[in-house]
Amino acid sequence: MGKYDALAALLLEAIKEGGDFKKDANSIPVGISNRHIHLSQADLETLFGAGYQLTKIKDLSQPMQYACKETLTIAGPKGAIEKVRILGPVRSESQVEILQADCFKLGLTAPVRLSGDLQGTPGITLIGPKGSILLSKGLLIAQRHIHMNLEDAKNLGVKDGESVTIRVDGLRGGTYSNVVIRANNTSALEFHIDTEEANAMNLTSTSKITIVK
Repeated sequence: MGKYDALAALLLEAIKEGGDFKKDANSIPVGISNRHIHLSQADLETLFGAGYQLTKIKDLSQPMQYACKETLTIAGPKGAIEKVRILGPVRSESQVEILQADCFKLGLTAPVRLSGDLQGTPGITLIGPKGSILLSKGLLIAQRHIHMNLEDAKNLGVKDGESVTIRVDGLRGGTYSNVVIRANNTSALEFHIDTEEANAMNLTSTSKITIVK
């Protein structure tokens, strides 16, 4: 057997045994998010006027999700943050995702939650060009998670709702635990993390992470 034949045999064996070669092939892209807002149609119209429709400026990595031209001011008992971006499309309930440091400026305590898990979350004031709203709930810090479709979940050996540990390579890398799998038929494979947690391990949009469980 020649040198190159031997190398090919080793690579094939690594794939069969689930070794490092397979793990590299399963590295997952990273999506980093800043604070942002999701609105219901009713709240959108209160803030921007009757019949108002969101204005898309760019598509996001997840199918049918997009960033909008529109921004709002969010306000708490101690302060406010201006020009917080709205993401579309509209949802059944409004939700505001902030960073941990924002809690100090706003004077509010936001729990770490998955998107859509709003029960027991605090409210916040939204200020738009045509009106304002005091949400009774919906303020949260996003739980880190991985979007994927069902085929991805099968290939990676995980299931929807499972919590896993991921590895970040590099000089400031390490591991993050409590990363929730969000698997369905409409998602694209991507690890979602906010800017604070990304900065801590020097993650960028070109980084890749690996599930190590």
